[in-house]
Amino acid sequence: MYAKMMSASVLGIEGRLIEVEVNISSGLPQVNVVGLPDSAVRESIDRVRAAIQNGGMKFPLDRVTINLAPADLRKEGSAFDLAIAAGILCASGQVDPERLADTLFIGEMSLSGSIRSVPGVLPMTELARRSGIRRIVVPRSAVAEASLLPGIEVVGISSLSEWINGESEEEPEGAPAGFGRKRLRRLKRAVEESGDDVDLADVVGQEQGKRALLVAASGMHNLVFVGPPGTGKTMLCRRLPTILPPLNDEEALAVTKIFSVCGKLGGERTGLIRSRPFRSPHHTISAAGLIGGGSIPKPGEVTLAHHGVLFLDELPEFSRACLETLRQPLEDREVTIGRARAVCRFPAGFMLAASMNPCLCGGEPSGKPCACSPAAIARYRSRISGPLADRLDLQVELSRQPLQGLSSGGSLSSAQAREIVAGAAARQRARYARHGFQWNSQLQGSHLRKYAKLSSDAETLLQQVYDRLGLSFRAHDRILRISRTIADLADREPIRAEDVAEAISYRCLDRGVLL
Repeated sequence: MYAKMMSASVLGIEGRLIEVEVNISSGLPQVNVVGLPDSAVRESIDRVRAAIQNGGMKFPLDRVTINLAPADLRKEGSAFDLAIAAGILCASGQVDPERLADTLFIGEMSLSGSIRSVPGVLPMTELARRSGIRRIVVPRSAVAEASLLPGIEVVGISSLSEWINGESEEEPEGAPAGFGRKRLRRLKRAVEESGDDVDLADVVGQEQGKRALLVAASGMHNLVFVGPPGTGKTMLCRRLPTILPPLNDEEALAVTKIFSVCGKLGGERTGLIRSRPFRSPHHTISAAGLIGGGSIPKPGEVTLAHHGVLFLDELPEFSRACLETLRQPLEDREVTIGRARAVCRFPAGFMLAASMNPCLCGGEPSGKPCACSPAAIARYRSRISGPLADRLDLQVELSRQPLQGLSSGGSLSSAQAREIVAGAAARQRARYARHGFQWNSQLQGSHLRKYAKLSSDAETLLQQVYDRLGLSFRAHDRILRISRTIADLADREPIRAEDVAEAISYRCLDRGVLL
């Protein structure tokens, strides 16, 4: 007796269809799972056997062969449990296969027969909809996540016996199948994320830092603040998400899928993630934790920060190996991780925000004599390589603020800054609508020459600075991109000399101010 069920797995951040084939033949009672299963998949047999028996059904005392196709793709995790159980029940004649036609099964089974949720339900649901599957069966706790995408019937179940016997909670009108009235009420009370209770107006002084933050947010440029301790570097960076525009539909779906794959998507969510991610890993993070990796590659912090901000506080305290791995994703906006059986590509279109001190003790601008030797200062600053510093668009030096006016409060609120940023972002979207990107930081090659045209005096100024400071071509192009954003903030098309001059002022590492 033979039965075939449909399930899914996640490779990278995209879903992959998996056919779960079950064949029952006469012979000694044993169960074999083939198709490159990992230990979690092999252990599913014990979970499925106990769940079927505790659900009041019979596990066949015959030779059972389970094939997970395609056979050349390594299978991991517990998402196939429900599909395996359905296949065994159909192949043994306990469930009518016609009832389960055109259905995708996702879920982990407990020994009691209850169904537990698994990571990656959203990309698997998107795959099912794209493949023309009309129904998906998921754990009841994952119905909210699966229902984020319209156009597919979502059936939520809490146990195997409930599903087989057709028992379920009373359904409210308009709710997805298997949703349950109590859960719908809880979801209606759920509040979308509103961000941290911080505001740019909390920052007193540091007008140059605020201006740099505005420029960085308007063009999604990478940013580093350099200055002694207590000057507001971290405070400014942590307010960056409050001035960024919300995610559009395409970006929101991509971010929500990433959080779903990583198991960081709350079960009570009623909509896609709309606020831009803000990730702030500790400086002891490994290269694999930052970029992603593993025998079966998983996303890292750079992918979790996709379409958002990756904040590295005290940048030189991160290991040199970690920092150097950022060079490729900062340029390509994606991470490629190759393994023997698969190559995974993770999106990494993030904005890097960082802070650092001039030296280990903070430097003389902190009000105290510098206690670091020249060799110690050189070692500290050498942790940031030249190629990495080149990729930091805005390099802004912050100085110690005077005490006068400290209680007056900031002059620019997050709401006001967000409105300014939204205007500049709208101009960029309109300009690049035909090219498939939307930020000045993404300008390259012919697009950069076309849209970042300089006036004659601006071109002369940039040429003089390029020769005097010995800039690289990469630094030259980044100054052009920043100048384009500054001009967009002023709502003017030609880039003037004052725009270029301001962009150059944000390159303190290139100017050698700290070296």
